[in-house]
Order: sequence, then C-alpha cells, then structure tokens
Amino acid sequence: MVEVELVGVKVDVRTNAPVMLLQELESPRRTLPVFIGSPEASAIEIAARGLETPRPLTHDLLRDVIEVLGGSLLRVVITELKGGTFYAEMEIIQGRGPIIVSCRPSDGVALAIRTGAPMFVAEDLIDAEGVVVDEVADDEDIDAPVPNPEEIVGEFRDFLDTIKPEDFS
Repeated sequence: MVEVELVGVKVDVRTNAPVMLLQELESPRRTLPVFIGSPEASAIEIAARGLETPRPLTHDLLRDVIEVLGGSLLRVVITELKGGTFYAEMEIIQGRGPIIVSCRPSDGVALAIRTGAPMFVAEDLIDAEGVVVDEVADDEDIDAPVPNPEEIVGEFRDFLDTIKPEDFS
C-alpha cells in the first residue's frame, strides 16, 4: 500500500465533474485522479478547509457514531478499479478488533479528513492509474467558494421537482 494525501478537488473541464486528487507522499509522487459526485466534493472541501457547518453533515455524523460506539478510523484504502468504478475500504478499530467496511473512495476520504486517519492506495492500483505531474496547478476551481449545504439541498429539491419518469428511459 502507498500512503497518499488529498491535494485538492478540481472540476474536470471536459465533463464538468469533480475530481478528487490523491498524491502519494513519497517519490515519484504519483497522483490518482478519482471522479466523485458534487455533494461528496463539497463535503471533502468543507472538511479540508476546516469550515464549520450549522448542523453535522453525513460524514460528521458517521465520525461521531464511530466514536460514540468506542471505535476509531484506523485508515482508508482505495483498493481497486473495476469497470470504471473505484472501490475503497475503511478500517475501523473497536473493542472486538478491526472491522473492514466497504465504501466509496470519496466517503472514505471525507471521513479520513475529519478524523485525521491516513489514506492509502493499493500498490498495483497506483502503478496502473497514477500519473506523475510536476505540480497540481492552482486554478479557480480549488479557490471557488464551497457551496452552502442548504444550497446543495435546494438544488437537489429543484431537480426532484423537475424530473420526470421518461428522463430515465
């Protein structure tokens, strides 16, 4: 396993989709780009910037539940890429020993940032999918304001109000 850190969340200009960038700590400092959803991108950015929300977000709730049950997040591991989808696991330590929980990479990273747990990528995965970049360029996407959680919920409600069954065919 290769330890990584979050270097940012950007928006891919071709797809207009958020991409989470995880970079290995040691040389050659390969970066693993992982496409994620907008709500997860916001959750990661909120935690990465140390912003407070008026009410706990889902990842804050999960962190609190793990702690109340006497556990702690030991690490998050991005394990594989199958059919264009990345898979990950959270290793939680509690009284009976370690528990492995399958998760989306974005959820694992959002929780790891909130708890300070280390993040890893399977060696064969970063060998196959990691790219060496000179430097992750700063751009407007990283510095853009993080959407307010209420705005995200409002946008989702607007979407639900306009969606029709035939949109899925």
